[in-house]
Order: sequence, then structure tokens, then C-alpha cells
Amino acid sequence: MTAYTPAELGQFVQPGRVHRSLYTDPAIFELEMERIFGQAWIYVGHESQVTRAGDYVATAIAQKPLLLVRHSDGKIYVLHNQCAHRGAMVVAAERGNASEFRCCYHGWTYNTDGKLISAPLLQGYPGHFDPQDPRTAMVQVPRVASYRGFVFASLAPEGPSLESFLGYMTTSLDDMVDRAPDGEIEVAGGVFKHAYNANWKLYLENLCDAAHPIFVHQSSIEAAKAQPDVPPPSAAGEIAIRQMRQNGAPYSFWESQVGIWTYPNGHSFLGDYHDDAKLVAALKDPAFRDYIAALEAKQGKERAKQILEVRRWNSNIYPNLSFMSQFQQLRVVHPVALNRTVVYTYNFRLKGAPEKMFEQTIAFANVVNGTGSLVLTDDLETYGRIGTGLMSGGAEWLQIGRGFASDLADEHGGRRGKNSTSEIFIRNMFDAWLGLMTAATASAERAA
Repeated sequence: MTAYTPAELGQFVQPGRVHRSLYTDPAIFELEMERIFGQAWIYVGHESQVTRAGDYVATAIAQKPLLLVRHSDGKIYVLHNQCAHRGAMVVAAERGNASEFRCCYHGWTYNTDGKLISAPLLQGYPGHFDPQDPRTAMVQVPRVASYRGFVFASLAPEGPSLESFLGYMTTSLDDMVDRAPDGEIEVAGGVFKHAYNANWKLYLENLCDAAHPIFVHQSSIEAAKAQPDVPPPSAAGEIAIRQMRQNGAPYSFWESQVGIWTYPNGHSFLGDYHDDAKLVAALKDPAFRDYIAALEAKQGKERAKQILEVRRWNSNIYPNLSFMSQFQQLRVVHPVALNRTVVYTYNFRLKGAPEKMFEQTIAFANVVNGTGSLVLTDDLETYGRIGTGLMSGGAEWLQIGRGFASDLADEHGGRRGKNSTSEIFIRNMFDAWLGLMTAATASAERAA
């Protein structure tokens, strides 16, 4: 593997542009797995997925298979899904409930906190072998923390706290949870999985890109515009038409009605500038009226109004998470290889809200993230073309400078684009990328 110095890595990220090697060099990818996914706080699951003792769900940090488990003491652990004997993956199911985990190879058995309980034929091992050694176990990830039910883990024994890492982006997670009348949300409705043949960084770069929909989604925009203006017979149909028509909004809309905000550690969100008229329009939906009534009954009218006027579309928590509070949808990025990425999409139920609201959440997921979706398939085609195009040996530098000269300070310690078509959020992610990629090497050089 190429041993890049901090100075060499720094040359790949320049004002308004990045080198194509950041998407095509296998050595860069391996360093990212070590220094980004091996150091940062990574989203691994939600507490509602493991509510009872013994509940577990398969998760991962990049290419490392893990288990999110609730132990008998009520505490949540994240375990490496690997037997300490011969290295086999211990749990093959995606989720379940167990009092213990037993490896299929030689029967080594572990408690739900990862500790070795028993194993056959333990006699005759060398003197240094200790079955009680915490390293002879399904080893626990060193740091696990939760913010309002969202569980993150870090493979690094030391580093900033989760809340310090999230910073102002805790307000986006708050927005997700506060929308529930009972103040709690839960993962529900299964999971969509899709893959594309290109680099993992492209996914978060696309989600807050307000300049691409009018081109990438042209076919579905035209199909939606061809539909009559009378309400469709189903909520899913209405959501589909509304979403696809919105993608066709002119640049004047994206530059006057929508903003882009960025924060330290690579985080960002794309959102509306609030307009109460949008809430009035939503009141035509009986399910939404019932939802507002339930929210006001639990939170009071003024607090309900404050909650509903937050209108963030996509919130990105670098490096692997994006979610949409208004549609209770969350997407997790799993890098598999240099040019192979898998994305999991989860839906959340708002506790205390009418069931119709969850039905609309599922409808929206099918429209936007289903494998037969007219929206997702456009994006996957684009990612694939980027993955192929970058191998052609054409332009050496990729341009991320749109809006560079008009970036503005944000009152919460971040920066924002003058409008939502700015590529400031990509520049912000590469600032975080460079910081993480050079931190370990720089520290080692200082120690030497």
C-alpha cells in the first residue's frame, strides 16, 4: 500500500477542486477505512431495534461485520462478529433474540456482552492462553454512545465525545424525534438495500446537491408533469407526483427557497427557508390534520408549531449517515470496495401519530428508494457512470468550486452557501476527510 505523507494527501484537496485519485486509488480507499471509518463515530443502529435483553441486529463499520446487542444488564454493546478461536463469523442472521452466541465451527459460546462462556477441548493450550482474557471473546467495540436513540460506535479507544462530534447536527436528530407526539420513534417496515459500482463518497455528495435533479431526474419529471392535476387515488401516487414535480423546479427556486448549511466534521443539511403557507397547504391532507392534533395535544400548540416549521430535507452526518426528518427515513452508507458501495434505507414510525402517517412514510420510501423507483434508478445510473468515467484517464481534477466565492459564516459555528446550489457541502466533507486522513500520520511524526 502506498504510504502517503500528510503533505501528499493535502495536495489532493485544493481550493474548489479534488484529485480524481481520491475516488480511484485503492491505497487511498484502504487509508479511508483505517483513518476515517476506523476513527470517526459511525452510525450502527437504533435503540428501538434491540428493545429486549438478547435482542441483536447485524450491523457494520465499513467492511467489519458487527452486532448491535442489548445485554441482560440493559446496556447496549457493539461486538465484532468474529469467533476468537478460528475467526469465523459467529452470527449469520440479520436480527433475532438469543441468550448466547455459539460459533458453528467448533462450538465456542459467548454471552451477549461478548465474553466467552464455554468451549470444548480447552485442555493442552500454551500457557499464555487465557479463556477469561477480554481479547479471547467476541471483542467489544471500544466506544459506543447514543443520542436520542441513535447509536454510534467508534473503533478508536480515544477521541472526541459523540455530542462533540455531532455538534449542531444534534438539532437534525432532535427534529427527527421531536416530530413524534409521544417523543419516541422506532425502526419499522423493513429495509431497502441497494448497491452501486462506484466510490462511497459519491452518495453523500449527491444527496445535498440541488443542481442535479433537473437533469438526472428529467424522465420522471416529465412523466409527473404529464399527469392530471386531480388528486391520484392513493397517497403513494400523490407523493410520487409531488416529489417528481419538485425535482423539476427551476434554479430560481433552488436559489431563493432552499438553503445549504455545513458544520465541522463534514456534516451538512439541505432545507427550506420556512414559510407558514406550506403548512397551510399540508392541512388539505386529513391524516396530516389528525397528526397535528395529536402533536398539539401532547406538546401544546406553540411547541408543535416550532417543531413543524423546521423543514430540513436531507441531513448528512459524515461519513456514513443521511436522513430525512419530514419523511422519517434514514440511509446508511456501507463501503464494500473502492468502487462498490451498499446503502441501507430504514423507515421510522412516529409513536403517538396516526397510522396513516407511517403508511405515507412507506409510500415515500417506495417512490424514492425502492429498487423499482423512478428516482433511485436515475441516481444509481449516474453513480455508475461516474465510476466508469473516472477510470477513463481524462480530466485529472474534479471541480467542486461552485459557490466558492460566496460562502458565508453561519451563526452556529459552521458555514453556508449563498444558496442551495453551492457545492460548499462537498468542500466541507473534504475538509473533514483531510483532517481525519492526516491526523494519525501527523501525530506519529510529532511523537517520533
